[in-house]
Amino acid sequence: MSENIAYTKIQIIVRTLLFGESTPTPETIRDHIQTYRAIHPISDLDAEQLARELETFFDVFMDVGSVLKDHSFEPWLDSARLDIDPYYWSRYKSLLIKQNFNNQVLGSLDEVTDRTLGLLQNPLKVGSWDRRGMVVGHVQSGKTANYTALACKAADAGYKLIIVIAGTHNSLRNQTQQRIDQGFVGRDSSNIAASSSERFIGVGKIDPRRRPVTFTTATKDFNKALAEAVGVSLKALKEPAVLVIKKNSSTLKNLLAWLEAHNASGSRKLVDIPMLLIDDEADNASINIKWGKDEVARINGQIRQLLNIFDQSCYVGYTATPFANIFIDPNTDDEMFNADLFPENFIVSLDPPTNYFGPTKVFIDEPKHFVRYIEDNEDLLPLKHKIDFFPTQLPESLLEAIRTFVLVRATRISRGEAASHNSMLINASRFTGVQERLRNEVQVYMGSLKDAIRVKGGLLFSSSRHDSDIADLFSTWSTEFKNGPEEWEDIYPHLHEAAAPINTVSVNSGSAGKLNYFEHEKSGLNVIAVGGFSLSRGLTLEGLSVSYFLRNSSMYDTLLQMGRWFGYRIGYEDLCRIWMPEEAAGWYAHIAEAVEELRTDLRNMERVGATPREFGLKVRSHPDSLLVTARNRMGSGKRLAVRIGLSNKFVETTTLRSDGAILERNREAVRLLVTDLEALGHGILGAEQDGGSLLMRSVPASAVMLFLSNFSNDPASLLSESGPIVNYIQERAAAELSHWDVLFVGVNDAPNARSRTNLLGRELICQQRTVGDRYSDNPRSLPIGNKQRVAGRGIEKTGLTDSQILEAKQEFDRTKHGGGKSLIARAVNYPDRIFRKKRDRPLLIIHILELTANLKPKDGGTSEIASWTDVIAWGISFPETNLDETLTEYIVNKTWIEEFLSDQDSDDDEEDDV
Repeated sequence: MSENIAYTKIQIIVRTLLFGESTPTPETIRDHIQTYRAIHPISDLDAEQLARELETFFDVFMDVGSVLKDHSFEPWLDSARLDIDPYYWSRYKSLLIKQNFNNQVLGSLDEVTDRTLGLLQNPLKVGSWDRRGMVVGHVQSGKTANYTALACKAADAGYKLIIVIAGTHNSLRNQTQQRIDQGFVGRDSSNIAASSSERFIGVGKIDPRRRPVTFTTATKDFNKALAEAVGVSLKALKEPAVLVIKKNSSTLKNLLAWLEAHNASGSRKLVDIPMLLIDDEADNASINIKWGKDEVARINGQIRQLLNIFDQSCYVGYTATPFANIFIDPNTDDEMFNADLFPENFIVSLDPPTNYFGPTKVFIDEPKHFVRYIEDNEDLLPLKHKIDFFPTQLPESLLEAIRTFVLVRATRISRGEAASHNSMLINASRFTGVQERLRNEVQVYMGSLKDAIRVKGGLLFSSSRHDSDIADLFSTWSTEFKNGPEEWEDIYPHLHEAAAPINTVSVNSGSAGKLNYFEHEKSGLNVIAVGGFSLSRGLTLEGLSVSYFLRNSSMYDTLLQMGRWFGYRIGYEDLCRIWMPEEAAGWYAHIAEAVEELRTDLRNMERVGATPREFGLKVRSHPDSLLVTARNRMGSGKRLAVRIGLSNKFVETTTLRSDGAILERNREAVRLLVTDLEALGHGILGAEQDGGSLLMRSVPASAVMLFLSNFSNDPASLLSESGPIVNYIQERAAAELSHWDVLFVGVNDAPNARSRTNLLGRELICQQRTVGDRYSDNPRSLPIGNKQRVAGRGIEKTGLTDSQILEAKQEFDRTKHGGGKSLIARAVNYPDRIFRKKRDRPLLIIHILELTANLKPKDGGTSEIASWTDVIAWGISFPETNLDETLTEYIVNKTWIEEFLSDQDSDDDEEDDV
């Protein structure tokens, strides 16, 4: 695409002309472009490229989400609007328009932040009051823009102090301060204490008349000396004050001491101004009390103190993980609701715009396009390593990722985006020392690429293709981008311009490398960022296109927050790639489905007027809360009783016992099931053919319970423990769960003779599965694959009528956030939960598997293939109950905790108190 000025001029003119229209047609866009091409000539190719850009821009929309609230609160905002001057919001809205927010998204942001503001207390209300709420967003989806808008509106309404707690690291706090400076303060706070004249930025360039007071800067967290230098109490300020502080015990201690010494008054020694506290990443440190981690509990207590020192306060926690430990930490339900930071007054769920690049799109809808599995790291960059590990060579997968990043930047240059930010993330170790050594290795390889491109890149490709680095770049392009819109001849001339400015920096508490995108607004910052925890929470990597993620965690909050690649990738989404182990990709897919399931629950609960308390119980009883609960209690040395709801849930055996006798016992359980079904009038020979599978309808519950009782479960597959499930079925066997559909899963084609089984008394072609990597660490168990899933997507629609399946899909289509045109054409990938909701009968799924494992000797010898035939696994799709739901009690034992939680990430790059 051309980089000429004419292109940019037409883009600005047409966008301005059409901005008042909600969704201009493609024809309207092209007509306007054609009109102005006469004044500003551009080629036909550029004209079509611009038309597609504008189509994407105007095709984005955003729903307003859903809300749960307490029933006793009296609305106040509508009646107060007459006296509110929307000064701060108006100029922030103008800034967002300049930043290309279209009418649809801006209108939804306006509405949802109005809704949140209305759930806070009226700041002009006399007397003591406090409100506690939570906003649930998506990782990298624009939460900062949301709470900046909320801060602006709160200031307009009369809140005098706004405190933003912005994470546990300086890098994140500084970045958040810069964004608050841009969107609310309007001045570069890093110059506030300097003798030089102040510099207006962001909203300050739009309207600089009013100036919020800030007690923190873009380079300095809160300290008492800086606050005392302002020389005036908070109550005497004519404009609102804002503080952006790190979630750090010393910082909170200093702030509390200053408030008590200089601003508290009266007999109760309280600060008498309305205060809004915004807690970003509210599930991190604010509430999550781990065994033996007293510092986290201390921060929790200090946030409570901070709220209690104000006579009038509101707390809003922002999080992307509905499984946040707000709901799960306390031992009892009563303790959960009595916790000071529980969002008892309101919960707002944000829906992202349709152009959001999130976990569902990446790991469920289009994983083959975006995700690459890391399989070559163990010898050079092992997943598990000690603090003194010294990498001396990079795995080929990482070299491939680095080359891909260079090619992405060259492609973006060819698309006219030479001045855009470009970032690559490498998150492969929790130790800062290892991160530094890894950064050095990446720097050396990047230097080699730069040298080759500088020397050979100016030649014709026919002359340079024999250079090994140039040949490797071409090979990578052929693998990743050959089917894209650009040809190699479009990319090759831009390689030197792409590679030359790329810097490699480490991002952790001990590094000097900084990610200051604001200082490179005109030319763009091009960086490979190597880090650990500092890259895992809140920190935004602008223009992130390539990620190399080699971490070990099954925790929802940790994994989602490590996903810095989520967000918005307008104009280059098709170029984004993520390298990670297959197991991590499986966890992301699982989490994406689980989180979306909870969001659906929240939308449904809004319709019936449920409260935050009821949603808290819903989260607490979700099967996936097992992980979070066990993690918080893993140091207690006790067995844990966790109560789970099975209504409208799917459970399956994700791990099996490898012992030969137990495998045979489970085969016998299937034989007995077939015999039992025969006696009940359901002969296997009369089973209904469903593709390569066999289906029996309306089977009595007694047969299912007998099979489950006979099956020997692996302790690592906790949810499929037979005892609790049989008890749940028995309670409902006379009513909802009296009759079942039973599916014996098979396939149509036989890869080899061993795939055929007569275990059922009727031939079935077995599914083939691989054994997961965890088998190498624990050969007593057989994890089925690395993705924590046995059944294929769509299996839960088995037994439904065509009309039920169509109705489920239509309902999903109506509620699914779609409408934007994907850069990659695809069919809708319908989640199984929509079919489960339509089930009249539960479904028992029996898998007869052929398993294989590639055993890699630790001494580096030749790999061996191990195999198992007629291996039994099962799953159950439970329909939604119409009875009073009783929770099923599972006991989290030591074996399960060791399997899933013994090697969780505990980052070494923690910052000292400052």
